[in-house]
Formats: sequence, structure tokens, C-alpha cells
Amino acid sequence: MRLASLVSLFLALALWAAPALSHALDPGFLELRLVGAESWRAFWKVPSVNGKPMPIDAVLPENCTQRRAPNLKFDGRAFIGSWNADCPGGLQGGAIAIEGLENTATDVLVRYELSTGVAESQRLTPASTAFTVPAPQGKLGVFATYTALGVEHILAGADHLLFVFALLLLIRSPGPLIGAITAFTAAHSLTLASATLGWITLPAPPVEAVIALSIMFLASELLRSDAPETRLSHRYPWAVSFGFGLLHGLGFAGALQEIGLPQREIPLALFSFNVGVEIGQLMFIAVVMVAAFAARRTLPRLAELALSRTGYGMRIMSYAIGGTSAFWFLSRVAAF
Repeated sequence: MRLASLVSLFLALALWAAPALSHALDPGFLELRLVGAESWRAFWKVPSVNGKPMPIDAVLPENCTQRRAPNLKFDGRAFIGSWNADCPGGLQGGAIAIEGLENTATDVLVRYELSTGVAESQRLTPASTAFTVPAPQGKLGVFATYTALGVEHILAGADHLLFVFALLLLIRSPGPLIGAITAFTAAHSLTLASATLGWITLPAPPVEAVIALSIMFLASELLRSDAPETRLSHRYPWAVSFGFGLLHGLGFAGALQEIGLPQREIPLALFSFNVGVEIGQLMFIAVVMVAAFAARRTLPRLAELALSRTGYGMRIMSYAIGGTSAFWFLSRVAAF
């Protein structure tokens, strides 16, 4: 019993640390918007790490004047800067680099225009910190870029993963679980597309606050999992997942709106981002399932204590999930 409590306490501490981790993994963003024949307006966003800008710097091609950003300012979430750059001869064939990215654990999305209103995207990583601006990106490039962004967003989104984790703990039967996950996918796909295309407009803090409330609801359902009465999540698991999936889709859309979409391939980019989100979600579910299977095989007594609906381990995990989501809720309410 003592060992199960220690494991649950460790999980609780890890969950409380998740918000800080997710912010540390936020991607950087560089946008180059064409404003003249050979002039671009640059916007540079650097993630915040312990209250300071991550030590990375955007460097434009050598033919550009003012190749680097001026002083950055903190906007409450990240450090941002903007400036005008003249690039005689254009961007095509020039190298765009992110100095210092190789020493981080994050990515940077570069969005640039070679013609007015037609945006292309390139994803830079610690293993690939620069690229030569090519001819306009094809469909395969758009698919690869936005699929990778979707995977990255879901795996770095502690709130979305915690919701899926609570869903896995709550619904144990394969049939209802598959139905709930499918309903969640269908719902967030609808609102992701609607919000990204501008059909639905809601400010981010209230959306994130209600997402936190959705996780609190599942935590409360977990605490009452041994109650004799039939709960809403047991009677209609697909309806609960669909309703909350609509909210989570708005959260996904907020990230995609910051990144931007290639004007010529909006449907493909939306589809690709959704595919990436689903791949990341399935990866997370697979890891949880494998971990649970391994625990039952190697430490059956401990697994039973931690995962039993009536055990102390489940109660502690429920309180940890609920406490974490309550903290997120209060932090987002404070941002209203």
C-alpha cells in the first residue's frame, strides 16, 4: 500500500509540473510577410523559459538588410519582435537559420511569402536548424509539415493528453472506449476547421478554462466510479466525449491560427494537422496501454492497487488530475 501511494504521489507531482513543461516545449515562430517587391515584414516569436527568452535567434538570408530581430518584448506568454527587411533579389535561394536551436528541445515553424498572400511553411528542428528557401512548396511538403506540427502540438499539450488519460481510466470496455475516442476525434475536427477558417471566433483564455473544466468533470467521474448509480459518462460516453471534443478542437485551432495556413492548400493543411493530432493521440494511447500491460505482468499487485476502481491509487490519481485541472482553470480565469 505504501509503495502504491508513493507511485501515485510521484504521478501527482509530475502532473503538477506538466504546465511548466508544456510551456518549455512551445515552438518558436518566424513569419516573413511580403510587403513590397523585395521587402518583407518579419515577425519573430521566441518561447519563454523561466521568464527569459529561449537562447535562439532568427537569421535571414545574407542579401537581406537587418537580418536579425531587434529587442524582443514579452507579451505574457512568449517574447516577440518585428521589423522590416529588404532582400534585393528576393528570398528564393537564400538560407534562413535559427541559431542556437541545436541546443534546445523545441522546433521553430518558419512561414514565408514568395508572392503576396501565398504562404509557404518550413519546420526547423534541433537536428535541422536552417534551410534554403526553395520554389513554392508542393502538396507533399504541406502534408509533411502540417502532420508533424499536429503530432508535436498534441504531444506537447498536457491538458489534451490528461483528458485522454482520464478517459482511458474511466472507460474500461473496448467498445465504448473506441466509440468515445471516435466521437472525440470527430468533434475536435469540426471545431478545428470552423475556428481556423474564421467561422467561430472565441478568445483563448475562456476556451482553455472550459477545457480545464472538462478534465475536472472526468476527475469527478473517476472519484464516483464505484457508485451504485449509473453515471452520465457510463450511459453516454460518446456524447460526453463529443461535447468536450468540440471544446478541445477550439484549443487546437488556437495553435493552428498562430502558425497560419498556406493560402493555396488550406484544406490539405487542415487535414494534415488533424492527421498529426490523431497520430500523436494514438501514440499516447499506445504508450499508456503498453505501460499498463507491462505493469500487470511484472508488478501485478502494485498494478491492481493503482488501477482498481475502488483502490487508493485510483483516488489519488483522480485528485491529482482534478487538482491539476483546477490549477489550469484558475490560471486561465486570471488571464480573462
